[in-house]
Amino acid sequence: MCATKSTQLYYSNENLSYLQCSNCELVFLPKRFHLNNIDEKSRYDLHQNDAADIGYRQFLSAVFTPVEQHISLNAKGLDFGCGPGPVLSLMFEEKGFSVDLFDKFYADNAHVFNNQYDFITATEVVEHLDEPEKELSRLYNMLNSGGVLAIMTSMLTKEIDFSTWYYKSDPTHICFFSQASMYYLAKKWGADVKFFDQGVTLFYK
Repeated sequence: MCATKSTQLYYSNENLSYLQCSNCELVFLPKRFHLNNIDEKSRYDLHQNDAADIGYRQFLSAVFTPVEQHISLNAKGLDFGCGPGPVLSLMFEEKGFSVDLFDKFYADNAHVFNNQYDFITATEVVEHLDEPEKELSRLYNMLNSGGVLAIMTSMLTKEIDFSTWYYKSDPTHICFFSQASMYYLAKKWGADVKFFDQGVTLFYK
């Protein structure tokens, strides 16, 4: 993520080898192990995100609630990596907020990167990024002053046994963040950062 050359082997099995950066502490899968776009999209096509699913809405409320508490009534947002069935954006729109969508497979609206936003959400997205610092810095720079970038991803902790961790079993998951990785980004951007339940991190500009 930080482009340093100082990495070490974090975990390997008969098929894959994961590295960890000694600077930003990101654990990642080298590019030679990444799926191609066709295989990656075929995995995403299996996702079933239903706006009527109360349980899924409750899951997303871990992001929705702290963001809503921070933004003003006329705030405009971006749901980055919205997937084939956007739900979080609908939750914000139901409360009167305006939300744009972007997803490289399902909502390839590149014009959004010319806009500025009061809030940007990336739920279950960052673990898929092959250039996470580049993508996340671009998003942070798209925030208005006082804006917030909200990330949801399963966080890697020292208590996790990586060899059996469910989150790495998805072949589209290629990088894994810890709080140390999030603090690295906050320091780079000069942002305030706060951690919430269910792997939610908010960066305040």
